[in-house]
Amino acid sequence: MYKISADWICPVSSEPIEHGVVITDDAGKILAIEHRDQHDPASLDIRSGVLIPGFINTHCHLELSHMKGKVDTGTGLIPFITGVVTKRNAEAEVIADAIRQAEEEMLAGGIVAVGDISNGPDTFAVKAQGRLRYYTFVELFDFLQDANADKTLSGGSAVFNQLELATGSTRSMVPHAPYSVSKTLFGKINAFNAPSTHLTVSIHNQETPPENELFESKTGGFIDFYGKFGISLDAFEATSKPSIYYALQHLDPDARTLFVHNTLTTRADIEAAQAWSNNVFWASCPNANLYIENRLPNYRAFLDTQARVTLGTDSLTSNWQLSILDEIKTIARYQCYVPFADLLRWATLNGAQALGFDDTLGSLEPGKSPGVLLLSGVEFAEGADWKLTAGATVERV
Repeated sequence: MYKISADWICPVSSEPIEHGVVITDDAGKILAIEHRDQHDPASLDIRSGVLIPGFINTHCHLELSHMKGKVDTGTGLIPFITGVVTKRNAEAEVIADAIRQAEEEMLAGGIVAVGDISNGPDTFAVKAQGRLRYYTFVELFDFLQDANADKTLSGGSAVFNQLELATGSTRSMVPHAPYSVSKTLFGKINAFNAPSTHLTVSIHNQETPPENELFESKTGGFIDFYGKFGISLDAFEATSKPSIYYALQHLDPDARTLFVHNTLTTRADIEAAQAWSNNVFWASCPNANLYIENRLPNYRAFLDTQARVTLGTDSLTSNWQLSILDEIKTIARYQCYVPFADLLRWATLNGAQALGFDDTLGSLEPGKSPGVLLLSGVEFAEGADWKLTAGATVERV
């Protein structure tokens, strides 16, 4: 049995507790949360800071870890994608070593679970070890070519079936983005996932102006992008609406849907998605948004609609590190109206719920094994108006 106490405990699922105590068994399962005055101080490990649950990284491309620093910042999404496509090849040993190091970085930063995009099996050996709980999204795209949907699904199925699931981890087949998935492929993905229940589907959403332009008026950068790769969009018809509405037409509303990035998503878009399904989550990767597009989502729209926001790191191709704490700091720096309590929930419980991992993760509650982190560098104030300082740190306890 281990008893740890700090200035505050933030269970996330309930109100903060001043001078609380988290009691765990030797395996890390929480047995109780109590007040310090109920215990002999000599029996406690007393720390300065805030005890919080482990972080949930809901969007990562671990397989791209070997590409750190290889694609320029600030270019916009289309040049970024071009860089990834043309530069991602490397020796298998280099890729494997980078994946191992990236997982170590996430572990050291207090991350306990990851929603990870996979286009191939490169990450599967690391995932099979079970050091982190993974939701693997096997991602498909046919570049809006209905005729290629069968071949695309076949290739994705071959990857899907290679994944050996560690205890607690899971997987699903998912569409890449509205601008890269045909109606036919959407249908085949839904049918493939249909035997499963309580699954999560991830989809990149509204990252760049050309994405909406394609669907609103069949104009913008994606026309030239596809043309350079010899892909015809002659059969594509604009919908006169932003791209998310095309996705809503073809996704399964019964699945948990994790819309990723959302840098151009408006309040009206959020409300439309949440009217479409009660199972909608919104993954934000602020450092990647700055890296690629030099822009951030309008978090006010998500707060005003009570949207369930989660946090992700994206990949080391589009980020300087894989740290959920640094994602929180970026939001706190550039859109500091977002309350500390909301940021913490985005980084923990919302992410666990989005991945279906809230049975054991996401909050400090008896019966769960969420990992316990010590967050230092919080400025306390009356009520819940706490502030995260630029020098804040986190460590596993």
